Amino acid sequence: MKLQNLNQIAKLAQFQLTRNPNPKLLNQNLALLANSHEHDGKAFFNLYNQMLSFSDSSSHNHYTFTHALKACSSFHALSKGLEIHACLIKSGHISDRFIHNSLLHFYLSSNDVVSASRVFQSIPFPDVVSWTSLISGLSKCGFESKAMDAFSSMNVKPNVLTLVSAFSACSTLGALRFGKAIHAYGIKLLIDGNVVFCNAALDLYAKCGSLLNAYNVFVKMSKRDVISWTTLLMGYARGGHFDEAVEVFKLMVVSREAEPNEATVVTVLSACASVGSLSLGCWVHSYIDKRIDLCIDGNIGNALVNMYVKCGDMKMGLKVFNMVVRKDVISWGTVICGLGMNGYGKQAVQMFSHMLVHGVLPDDVTFIGLLSACSHVGLVSDGMMFFKAMRDSYGIVPQMRHYGCMVDMYGRAGMFEEAVAFIRGMPVEAGGPIWGSLLQACKIHGNEEMSEWIKGQLGDKNVGVGTLALLSNLYASSERWEDANKVRKTMRGPGLKKVAGFSWVEPEVSLDSSLCVA
Repeated sequence: MKLQNLNQIAKLAQFQLTRNPNPKLLNQNLALLANSHEHDGKAFFNLYNQMLSFSDSSSHNHYTFTHALKACSSFHALSKGLEIHACLIKSGHISDRFIHNSLLHFYLSSNDVVSASRVFQSIPFPDVVSWTSLISGLSKCGFESKAMDAFSSMNVKPNVLTLVSAFSACSTLGALRFGKAIHAYGIKLLIDGNVVFCNAALDLYAKCGSLLNAYNVFVKMSKRDVISWTTLLMGYARGGHFDEAVEVFKLMVVSREAEPNEATVVTVLSACASVGSLSLGCWVHSYIDKRIDLCIDGNIGNALVNMYVKCGDMKMGLKVFNMVVRKDVISWGTVICGLGMNGYGKQAVQMFSHMLVHGVLPDDVTFIGLLSACSHVGLVSDGMMFFKAMRDSYGIVPQMRHYGCMVDMYGRAGMFEEAVAFIRGMPVEAGGPIWGSLLQACKIHGNEEMSEWIKGQLGDKNVGVGTLALLSNLYASSERWEDANKVRKTMRGPGLKKVAGFSWVEPEVSLDSSLCVA
């Protein structure tokens, strides 16, 4: 609402206060001001304070307080809400059920679970609104288990919003069995045709990895919206079923049942990047270009850059990157990582300099791309400098992947003594990937002595099967068959399984250009 309109409402309310302080009329103005999304709610609380300043209660009623508590939630006015709570107790309005529910919503929106629980316990006969507010609020505040306990304790019939709130708690906890029971209960109540309920059930199954159940819910829905399609697509992508995710997007566009939104497009681009399907990624790009409401900026721009660089088309990745107007740390980090992984290490370092010139501070992911780029092109001194700057200048605590990049950099350069000294100076125990990168360097440089030292360091450590496979292959290349077989026997132990290697060849994909018409 514009400031001019706010002033008009305030002036009208002032006139009513002096001439006819009718709470019914004044509450209408309060409602307008509460929904104005004004920055600090100053106009609202000025009117509220004046309404309560009258010696009698002729200028306000219990609806005045419900509007005030709603405004406190919207404007995050915690101290004012506490003041209103005290006023309610003093005036006797606290016994009203609408007031109780408003207080409950206020405290939960302020993340004050303790006070909300006290308010709920003080309600003589909580209705479905009270229970739903409690369950939803507990779930949003991170108390999902308590939300599920509250749902189980309900002594009134839940509505759709209650079940959706319970679904949300189950999704976060991965409580598939409990969620299935809620789904069955909803079907029994004959609300299975409700799109909000079905979307919540779909989200539960997708997040719990039960994709067959998610698909069954999806196909049985009488009406599907963009949330339905996007939830299924995200479920497939999250579960590593990227081909299926892309197929869902294609079917969504062909069916025209719902129009993909930003979240849908970002997810399908991520799926294209994961399978390395450049042609499908380009098709999605052309679809975006034909949608006037989708802009190649922000999340979509970053997703496009990520797709192109991971599919190996660095030229197109840079072109899209230059099109992004609001470049954030993700934009810069993505293109730096892309340059590094595609063999343009020196250009990655130059891009990092441009990033700093533009005033964007790097994060931990940026440095992973930067250190990896230095490793691949042998920029050891630069890599050491960046690692030191990461800790000392930017205050970023190195993670295992950062340490792995440094060991890999030393190993590729044949600087084994420096690599060993670095590992010994690490504040955390070296993991399998670090030993694996050093073993790979031993294989490249033919350093059998170092590989023997690494074998001794591994001992009974719980390292991945990939590290053991590298050690076995290293022995085999030196014709030390007995040692190689010993390692292979270890690999056949319980819980260890070597994933078969494969190559990806993208076939010619024929896509109808008319599908890209929005």
